[in-house]
Amino acid sequence: MNRLEKVLQLAAVGANEAILIHKPSNIYYLSGYTGEGLLAAGHGFQAIITDFRYTEQAENQAPGFQVQMIEKGVGHADLAARLYAEHGVTTIYYEDDEVTMRAFDGLKKAMPEITFVSLKNAPEKCRRIKDEKELSFIEEACNISCKAFEAVLPKVKPGMTEKQIQILLDFTMLEMGADGLAFDTIVASGENGSLPHAIPGPRKIQAGDMITFDFGAKKHGYCADMTRTVAIGNPKPEMLRIYETVLRAQEECEAALAPGKICKDIDSIARKIIDDAGYQGRFGHGLGHAVGIDIHEDPRLSQFCTDPLEVGHVVTVEPGVYIPGLGGVRIENTCAITENGGRTLVHAQKALLIL
Repeated sequence: MNRLEKVLQLAAVGANEAILIHKPSNIYYLSGYTGEGLLAAGHGFQAIITDFRYTEQAENQAPGFQVQMIEKGVGHADLAARLYAEHGVTTIYYEDDEVTMRAFDGLKKAMPEITFVSLKNAPEKCRRIKDEKELSFIEEACNISCKAFEAVLPKVKPGMTEKQIQILLDFTMLEMGADGLAFDTIVASGENGSLPHAIPGPRKIQAGDMITFDFGAKKHGYCADMTRTVAIGNPKPEMLRIYETVLRAQEECEAALAPGKICKDIDSIARKIIDDAGYQGRFGHGLGHAVGIDIHEDPRLSQFCTDPLEVGHVVTVEPGVYIPGLGGVRIENTCAITENGGRTLVHAQKALLIL
C-alpha cells in the first residue's frame, strides 16, 4: 500500500469521494512534487494541478500523477471541479486547517454540488511514522548540520556579531550539501540567550559569553534540528550551573525515550530536574516535537500530549533554562524511536565547549 492509499484508507474515503491537498508538505509526501499547486486524488485517479512554470517539474517529480495546467480564465478550483466531475465525486475531504475562507469560497463556487468535509489531518497522521528512507534523509540532514557546526566553531571569535556567525553557519551547511535550511538559524549570545527564539543581530561576542546555536539543514525535503550552547572563555559560575542542569535534563530524557512511553511523562522528567535545581518557571516551552518534512510535527513532547511514542517517530529533546538579564542554555538532539529505545541522530559534543 503506497502513501496515497494509506491516507485514503485512514480518512475512510469511499466511492464517489476524494481528497484535495493544499499543503506543500503533504503534496510532497504523497507525490514527491515540490512546486506550487494542488493535489487531487481519489480511488482510481491522482493529479497535480499547477501552472506553466511547474508542469515539467511535476511530470518529472510525480510520474504516477496526471498533470493538469491552469490557463487564463480556468483556475485551480475549476480544473479540480472538472476532474472530480469526471470521476463522479460528490464529497471532498479537504484541509480545513490550511484553506483560507476566500479560497474555500472559491472552491464552493467552482463545485456547488460538492459536499466538503474535513480531512482531519490524515496525511499528517500517516507522516508521524517515518520509514527507513525518511530516517536516512533526516540522519543525512543531521550529519550535515553537525559537520557544519564543528567547522564553524574554530572561526567564532570575540568581536564577531551574532549575524555574522549565523551567515557563516548557514553558508557552511549549504556548502556541505544542504538543499536548504530547516528554519531560520538562531545565534543568541550573552543576555540574548534568555530569548528562546532570539533573532541574530548586531550584538558582538564578548569574552565570558555563552552562545546558543539552534539550527538545522534540510536534505531531500527533510529537516534536521539541533541546539548547542558553547562558551567564549570562562562563563559566570551561575551559567555553568545552568548548563549542567540542562545537560542532565537532556541526557536523562533522551535515555528515557522508548516505544510506549507517554510524551508528557518524558517532558516531566526534564521539568522536575530543572525545577528541583531552583529554576522553576524558567523552562517555559515543551521538551520537544517531532521532525520530518516540516520542522514542527506531531507528536509533541509536552505536558499537553498524552500520545505514546512509537517506533518510527523522530523527536527532538531540547530542554532549556532562560534567565532574563543573564542568559540561557538549551541543548537539543533529534532522536529516532526504535524498538530498543531512542537513537540520537545528532553526534556533536554535548559537554560544554569553551572556545
